[in-house]
Amino acid sequence: MIHPLAQELNNALEGTTPGQLLSDMGIRLYFPKGIIAQSGEAKKLGKTANGTIGTTVVEGKPLALPSVKKYVPEFSAAELVSYAPTAGNPDLRAAWKDELIKKNPLLANKSFSLPVVVPGLTAGISYLADLFLDETKPLVAADPSWDNYSLIVNARRNAEFIQFKMFSGGKFNIEGLKETLQKQAQSGSVRVLLNFPQNPSGYSPTSSEAQQIVSIIKEIAESGAKVMVWSDDAYFGLNYEEAVEKQSLFAYLCDLHENILAVKIDGPTKEDFAWGFRTGFLTFGCKGLSDGQYDALIKKLMAAIRSSVSCSPTPSQSLLLKAFKSPAIEQEKKEFRGILERRYRLVREFISSHASKYIQPLPFNSGYFMAFDTQSIDAEQLRQKLLNEKGIGTISIDSRTLRVAFSSLDEDKITIVYQAIYDVADELGT
Repeated sequence: MIHPLAQELNNALEGTTPGQLLSDMGIRLYFPKGIIAQSGEAKKLGKTANGTIGTTVVEGKPLALPSVKKYVPEFSAAELVSYAPTAGNPDLRAAWKDELIKKNPLLANKSFSLPVVVPGLTAGISYLADLFLDETKPLVAADPSWDNYSLIVNARRNAEFIQFKMFSGGKFNIEGLKETLQKQAQSGSVRVLLNFPQNPSGYSPTSSEAQQIVSIIKEIAESGAKVMVWSDDAYFGLNYEEAVEKQSLFAYLCDLHENILAVKIDGPTKEDFAWGFRTGFLTFGCKGLSDGQYDALIKKLMAAIRSSVSCSPTPSQSLLLKAFKSPAIEQEKKEFRGILERRYRLVREFISSHASKYIQPLPFNSGYFMAFDTQSIDAEQLRQKLLNEKGIGTISIDSRTLRVAFSSLDEDKITIVYQAIYDVADELGT
């Protein structure tokens, strides 16, 4: 049984690409005209008194314990302890949209939604899975990929997780991506997640590769299939080579064709070195979508948020909004990115002068990580031996992929760590 409010949103999206891509849950979701909506009305019109929200208020302001507030005295109680709106602080949403345009100049004259705040990028991916994946609607992604994708897709949504080999002949596997998407498009729709810089490989496409990816997606859309592209841009902007494409695929795709629904998943988690703030954004773009249709799509997303965590944390949103206004923030981020790039260069230098018959580094040029194809060696055995005999922590993504986060390695540890990886791999291989 579809709730009347859900049907209202479905009617608004009828005939659009987002409407046709919705999952079973996506069709059912609606944003209730309940406590949140009614309290919003009372906030505007309740001039005499407002008895709608379960917070302790004195003279119109929420109370905050002095033991809490004393640590951030420049913040008001509302900036610390009030509930945030379901879609996030509207000033922060507007500020992030401005940032998107600064970082992606192609977006300057394009139509796309106001970003919606989600409690971390993982939650954003999970909400997209709720809205657009089910037993009949699979997701395509690279192999190897972050293990949380399959947990969300398979375990939470019982959807098929289809992977294409990310690399072929030491390069991004354009043909593998194309073949996989074309095969999926035969069903009439395809959903693909592209994560750049990629976790675990640390690879981003060159400008030429990015254009080829965009061309493939456009060709499929022109064939009549509905295409949804999830751009997981968690590590956006952390590029260390000139050839790397500097703008998000979202900037190219958000108004490319009526049959393409693009969504950008990003946030300050990695970009602004605020990992534990659990604040991310989802932004939609689809050619020809009206403001009312964007509103209906966002209400579906708000329903997923409301029915899970209700809203994202207020303190982190308040902190970020103030930080974004700081004239020093860009220089500070530049310095932190410099730390990452120096580590990347040291890893690149070591690998260029070392070789093993048993492990092969996957292409990498960006982000926090690089990874080894362990070939005939079991990656978990390699990880265990490194940990137990050398005291070095790494991650086995699958049986053939060992991920190393150079982001967390001090410069004086890089040679030690990588020498150990090559030595232990040779021990296991012989």
